[in-house]
Amino acid sequence: MWVIPEDVLLAGALWITERANPYFILQRRKGHGDGGGGLAGLLVGTLDVVLDSSARMAPYRILYQTPDSVVYWIIAHGTSRKEITEHWEWLEHNLLQTLSIFENENDITTFVKGKVQGIIAEYNKNHDVKEDDDTDKFKEASSKFRKLFGMPEEEKLVNYYSCSYWKGKVPRQGWMYLSINHLCFYSYLLGKEVKLVVRWADITQLEKSATLLLPDVIKVSTRAKEHLFSVFLNINETFKLAEQLANIAMRQLLDNKGFEQDRSLPKLKKKSPQKVSALKRDLDARAKSERYRALFRLPKDEKLDGHTDCTLWTPFNKMHILGQMFVSTNYICFTSKEETLCSLIIPLREVTIVEKADSSNVLPSPLSISTKNRMTFLFANLKDRDFLVQRISDFLQQTTSKIYLERELTGSLNNVERAFNLNDNSVPTATEALMTMYRRRSPEEFNPKLAKEFLKEQAWKNHFTEYGEGVCMYRTEKTKELVLKGIPEGMRGELWLLFSGAVNEMTTHPGYYEDLVEKSMGKYNLATEEIERDLHRSLPEHPAFQNEMGIAALRRVLTAYAFRNPNIGYCQAMNIVTSVLLLYAKEEEAFWLLVALCERMLPDYYNTRVVGALVDQGVFEELAREYVPQLYDCMQDLGVISTISLSWFLTLFLSVMPFESAVVVMDCFFYDGIKVIFQLALSVLHANIYQLLGCKDDGEAMTALGRYLDSVTNKDSTLPPIPHLHSLLTDNGDPHPEVDIFKLVSSSYEKFGSIRADVIEQMRFKQRLRVIQTIEDATKRNVVRTIVTETAFSIDELEELFVLFKAEHLTSCYWGGSSNPTERHDPSLPYLEQYRIDVEQFKGLFNLLFPWANGVHSDPLALRFFRLLDENGDGLINFREFINGLGVLCHGDLTEKLKLLYKTHVLPGEFTQILIGDVKGFVCLFVCFLSLWVKTKSKLFTVKKLKTPDYHQYLKMWNQESKPNRENTKALPKLNQSQFIELCKTLYSMFSEDVAEQELYHATATVTSLLLEMGEVGKLFSSFGRRDHNQEDRSEPGLCRRATPEARDLGDVFIPAGPENKSSSCEQGKRVEGSEEELPPMQDIKLEDSSPKDTGTSSVMLISDDDTSVSSYSVLSAGSHEMDEKLQCEDISDDTVLVRSNSGSNSKGIHRPRSAALHDRRLPHSTSIDKDWAITFEQFLASVLTEHALVLYFEKPVDVAALITNAKNVSKVGRPLLSTSDYEISTSG
Repeated sequence: MWVIPEDVLLAGALWITERANPYFILQRRKGHGDGGGGLAGLLVGTLDVVLDSSARMAPYRILYQTPDSVVYWIIAHGTSRKEITEHWEWLEHNLLQTLSIFENENDITTFVKGKVQGIIAEYNKNHDVKEDDDTDKFKEASSKFRKLFGMPEEEKLVNYYSCSYWKGKVPRQGWMYLSINHLCFYSYLLGKEVKLVVRWADITQLEKSATLLLPDVIKVSTRAKEHLFSVFLNINETFKLAEQLANIAMRQLLDNKGFEQDRSLPKLKKKSPQKVSALKRDLDARAKSERYRALFRLPKDEKLDGHTDCTLWTPFNKMHILGQMFVSTNYICFTSKEETLCSLIIPLREVTIVEKADSSNVLPSPLSISTKNRMTFLFANLKDRDFLVQRISDFLQQTTSKIYLERELTGSLNNVERAFNLNDNSVPTATEALMTMYRRRSPEEFNPKLAKEFLKEQAWKNHFTEYGEGVCMYRTEKTKELVLKGIPEGMRGELWLLFSGAVNEMTTHPGYYEDLVEKSMGKYNLATEEIERDLHRSLPEHPAFQNEMGIAALRRVLTAYAFRNPNIGYCQAMNIVTSVLLLYAKEEEAFWLLVALCERMLPDYYNTRVVGALVDQGVFEELAREYVPQLYDCMQDLGVISTISLSWFLTLFLSVMPFESAVVVMDCFFYDGIKVIFQLALSVLHANIYQLLGCKDDGEAMTALGRYLDSVTNKDSTLPPIPHLHSLLTDNGDPHPEVDIFKLVSSSYEKFGSIRADVIEQMRFKQRLRVIQTIEDATKRNVVRTIVTETAFSIDELEELFVLFKAEHLTSCYWGGSSNPTERHDPSLPYLEQYRIDVEQFKGLFNLLFPWANGVHSDPLALRFFRLLDENGDGLINFREFINGLGVLCHGDLTEKLKLLYKTHVLPGEFTQILIGDVKGFVCLFVCFLSLWVKTKSKLFTVKKLKTPDYHQYLKMWNQESKPNRENTKALPKLNQSQFIELCKTLYSMFSEDVAEQELYHATATVTSLLLEMGEVGKLFSSFGRRDHNQEDRSEPGLCRRATPEARDLGDVFIPAGPENKSSSCEQGKRVEGSEEELPPMQDIKLEDSSPKDTGTSSVMLISDDDTSVSSYSVLSAGSHEMDEKLQCEDISDDTVLVRSNSGSNSKGIHRPRSAALHDRRLPHSTSIDKDWAITFEQFLASVLTEHALVLYFEKPVDVAALITNAKNVSKVGRPLLSTSDYEISTSG
């Protein structure tokens, strides 16, 4: 390719000159090409890999140099000799003569550089090359990556790092390439090459570790092997990127959310020295945005624009707090360097003024931000204040326009509703929290509990006065203390909304919930059925859910969310959590709290496989091993951790604690997130160490923990006592001493408060890999277990085939396919339906695994197989359907294989309830035809006794099989001429590489000729009644038949003569033999008298142009119809078969028979197909059974293991190797 000219000082170093002229030099890199360059070539190749020069150095290049200059300019390089030679020849033909005209060398240099740049610009314009943000060095590395590992253009490289790969006990220095879907490694040292390709979706463990010998190691584990990488220049950056890419792959396995590059990132400055790709910057920005959203509980679509160090003036303690300001599209946030000191969230929708204040020595570069609730925030020590103010102003302008647009839309909709009275039947929603409706409080009930509740409310009101109220309040350690003491009953809904961040989504989506409720009303699906089943199980002990009002509100919220997020729909435990939300929040507020829980605070908890809860269960086990090691081994032996954690985490302790105590846990959870649940769970285990160590089984341990949790009380609660369902189900043993919930929460913060949210996220990643791969393995086992009894494949073979099937699906997800990946992979479906492939993916697997994939007709045959296997016609096949087709070819008998081949050539839509003639009728007709061949002793056929397999036994077996499955046999329709032609093409294409290729071609020619004749016999019998009727009405003495063009194409057509035309003929029948080519295409043909009593020949043949070959035209004898009823199957002996004689064929040399021309002919136009001509499956089967070579071919055993091994290791153009987990090759140079 042409490149922007760059100067080269040492043109001869490490390069060999192959061609030269006065202005240009073509060079080859040492160590590349024939000979390898000896020791110098090995050293150069090693240096290129180790020093990363191979990414920049293509093996060929062209230099420009003027005669008197010592500076060379590289103007082109190429990866192959052909490519570089084309460039060289272009230079010689187009530039060399022109350059001799110039007198000044500077003019020559300017001209050459301008010409090359013009060529590059023209190429980019013609090929629509879009300018990207990647550096030239990175582009060259990407090109090398695709070349080394056979990756297509769609596989994007993210970054590459120098490291060592431990192959056995020997480290190989090379380069690790991290792309969107693969981890690859390449090393070339002293002639030895190592390549490694691992799919991210196959990684089961990815961890960074350190040992005495290897201080920094990244271990990558798959199901098959462990890979160790060390000696990184920046191991932390490498590991974080690998984690992120593996996470993307797991997300794709979980819910089909693939990776889409963010094109909205700001571009890098030109000539940037960094090698960071646009994808790497995109992923870094995503990681920062995720941390930003998690820290401040912001909506999922919020993107961080940037952050800067600054100070914030806090009026409550009169201090300047050092921290960081974060600016995104809709928010300005601040957090102090000391994590718990202060944090702040300012939505831009609340901002009224942003202005630069006057700088001073005390307050340099200050920035003032005022909000609608009359709060002013003063930031200072901003490094680039002017740029920051401009960015905030831009975002503020966008936010203002959005608010105006929403108001206009809302106002117009309200006007329309009022005009058309749409509000008369508006959807009823609970405008108050259910708790306020069912709290009956009279003045005489005032007691110390209510006094304490009143004091709590006053404390919060004082806090709001000092620290601000609403979203923009200062969140400090004081706020946390108030939460741990318990939120007042009347403020719970408001503060849950505030701390969870749900208030932001609710404010920015006015009317969304009402619209969703209206759209979901009256709709029914699986989720709504499950919701209806669980409605009356949701806090049934609470009076709010003992009547229709509470039940209806719960139904609306759950149904609306199921329609908002069909990927989750509804999951058990959502009803319990939502019912508590409805007690303390209005209906719309409860909906947005549920959105915050399911989509941000408890990710992946409430899907069909509760992946998030299983992930946190693994995190909890790790934390238990670290914080309560003396109890961990005991708990693992009892298997208690996995049992308790699911119910604790899924319902946030609501199902295992008394209600009034569990809501205190929810207070802390909404403020501090999932770490509260881990802390509390560890605290419960720690408080019961001795009881659990004395337990003998899991039942005893569960009972001990259940009693403890039942005893957790909230003495400050003003609610009437509500019987706890869990306590009602426990035994009648001695109750556990009461445990105060506030003391328990406080204790959990004291003992386990050091658990950090970022550490939890790190542990979640590790467990997510394990959980999702465990689920994938379980899916594979369940699929195999389901179909193992339906097929002859072994369990190991089925597992290997499933891995290949799934890998083909994933590959198409990576690099595109003809259908949407979401349609092909739906984790919510039953196991067999979760992975499905479309026709393009099936073609790939067909060529790898199906024994009949051969020749140029593999794709058409694959398409026919796909249509046959796609039982429901949705354009996708599941694993069972795939195995059903493959199983017949690998393990089926001859009849099953032929039946499958026959059915694939029935056009789509015809394979229905079409009935063929009675089997007995066919047998009589077929035996009649065979008997006439024997009795007439024609030149075409001879009877021989052969030592061949017992084909008569096959007929008997088929006859026995057809009796119980009579309907199935009759469901096979006849093949017409066009379908028969396609069947012939398929047969000829199947033997292209077989050892018995020539014999199979001759056998196929015999079978096709035989079937052609059978089709004509069937045509005669089907039209006998019609002919007789026509002849009664006419006085014609004979019967004339027209030969269709297809007849001549197909090697002649069977033309029978009726008994009435013994002495009559058509006029055209007197033409001289051999003059067939002179006849018009539809010219009538004369049939002479034909009788079994004739001594010369039993029939008159139409001779073709070739004198030595005998046409396959034949006729039945005049009296043959009288023998129909007398002929039986027993007339043919068991060991007698009919064999076509080779009297007319040239047996010298290797050639394809004349009938093989069928394979190369185009399908005739439908209007020229003889619609009366047809053959049945029984005729096809019986014809194939007459040819020993074909029988051997279709009975040939298939080595399934070899096919699977080949499929796992074969490399296809434009895609990596399909393997179970990873591909590794080591070759010595």
